Amino acid sequence: MSQRQVKFKDKMLNLAGPQLKAGDAAPDFACVTGLDVVKLSDTAKTARLFSVVPSLDTPVCSQQTKKFSDSMGELGDKVTAYTVSLDMPFAQKRFCESEGIQNIKNLSDLHNQSFGKNYGVLIEGLPIPLLSRAIFVVDNSNNITYCEYVPEVGQHPNYEKAMEALKAAAG
Repeated sequence: MSQRQVKFKDKMLNLAGPQLKAGDAAPDFACVTGLDVVKLSDTAKTARLFSVVPSLDTPVCSQQTKKFSDSMGELGDKVTAYTVSLDMPFAQKRFCESEGIQNIKNLSDLHNQSFGKNYGVLIEGLPIPLLSRAIFVVDNSNNITYCEYVPEVGQHPNYEKAMEALKAAAG
């Protein structure tokens, strides 16, 4: 099996971990919010959207987080959305406060990069660890119902397909 890759600027870089697909069980992880470790079992028992970004301090990541936050309002408490990045939890909180983002929670993979490794989005070969852009929809039984690995870090995901999958998972 060949190594999975993602385009980052002008280079092709390897991704650590498996390539997940719809139907797979969602892997566990140990991310942090503030100073608390959060595992998959600690996330909401609703349909969940995990929006994975390299850093909230970049334009596409910022737009992605805002777009999903804005879309969550219409679905109410039937769904929960998370932005996952390697940004420090304090930086994630500051970003959301300054941008008025209220409908999406943050998970920092800084603790041990287990989300990146277990979901196949940890970029290898960079001077600092970053996650590749991806979307995962997980139902209330912890099964993946939708996933998108964006082939180039600077590209947007397919927002419409992700939201359709989240609505379907919510029932």
